This record gives sequence, C-alpha cells and structure tokens, in this order.
Amino acid sequence: MAVIFPRWSNRLPLLLAGIAPIVLGFVVTGVWYYLSPNFTDVGYRPQQPIAFSHKVHAGELGMDCRYCHNTVERGARAAIPPTATCMNCHAYVKTGSDEIKKIWASAENNTPIEWVRVHLLPDYAYFDHSVHLAAGVGCVSCHGRIDRMDVVQQDQPLSMGWCLNCHRNPSSHLRPRAEVTNMDYDPIAAGYVAGSDEERARRDFKLAPPEHCSGCHR
Repeated sequence: MAVIFPRWSNRLPLLLAGIAPIVLGFVVTGVWYYLSPNFTDVGYRPQQPIAFSHKVHAGELGMDCRYCHNTVERGARAAIPPTATCMNCHAYVKTGSDEIKKIWASAENNTPIEWVRVHLLPDYAYFDHSVHLAAGVGCVSCHGRIDRMDVVQQDQPLSMGWCLNCHRNPSSHLRPRAEVTNMDYDPIAAGYVAGSDEERARRDFKLAPPEHCSGCHR
C-alpha cells in the first residue's frame, strides 16, 4: 500500500501541542492589553470647537478648576462652562483673537459651544464628583496634570479595576479640601497622610469607599 503522508508528519501533533499554548498566550496578552482602557482610552484627545488651553488658564494664570466646572462640589457631574462664563473675561481680553471671535459669535447668536467631552464613563457606571471632592480626592488623581495640557487628554484608564485600586488604598490621593485643585500638592510629602499605614488613614478620614457592585452600578 502506498504511503499517503510522509514519516515526518507523525511529529505534527506534538509540534502543534507545543506551539499552540505559546500562540494562545500571545493572543490573550494582546487582547488583554490592546483592548483594555490603558491602550484604547488613555491619551484620548478629541479636537475641540475652540482651541482652549488649560495650560494657559489653569497653569500660567492659576485659575481654579471650580470657576469653570462650578458643579463639582455639589453635583455628580462636572459642568462644562457655558459661553457666559467665557465672556466674563473675554468680553475684554484678547477680543481680536480668531478663537475668541468664536466665543463672541456663540454669545451673539445664543448658540452653545459644542465642547467634546473627554472623560467618558459607560452609562452603567455611576460616579459622583461631589462625594470625591468632599473626601479630599485631588483633581490630579483622575485627570492628571491638566495645568500642563494645551489640549486636554485622558490621563487615566478610568476602568473598574483602576477605580477599585483607589477605593482599596485611597490614602495617597487624599488631601485637605482646600487643596483639591492644587496640582502640585503631594499629600505624603506634606505629611497629610501616612501612605504606609492604610488602615490608619481610613480610620483618620472615616472613609469606607464601597468595593461592592452596587457602589458604582445602580
């Protein structure tokens, strides 16, 4: 009887058994990283209708975040400022700028500026800004060094695992409430919390961040 398959083909099952786990490992690793928020969301920087520089306003001019995002201390959402807020200054400042003329047009035509939201959470995740600010969580912990960004981009993944890591170990993110918008404040260097003693930090601040599902999924 004629031989259909060559003798070396007998080794194929063993060869495939050895290669398959390696290939599967690469596939799982690739999916785990390249489809995670660390890769897909961090660095997201949409084009805005007006070239607004947080580096200039929050950094060089030292404007408080709460002047524009004036609901963060009392509401779940951080308000996007209306045109009127911009006009408080730009009715007099740099009125000849092409970008400022867009703000003037918005005010004169009574049409809102369609800012593009950068930090997006899925609808099934609940987040309350006011609770976090009341606890003393600094803006920089979630948003990064906004005061150094000409164009705002997403700095952290905002994933469930990322949030839970903070809920389990919040002390390094806590500060006096007066310092929540201070991008340079280091709570550990300032001696505000003992970063190595998590239980003491939780007790001192009387915090019990939820780690159960209903804390964020309602």
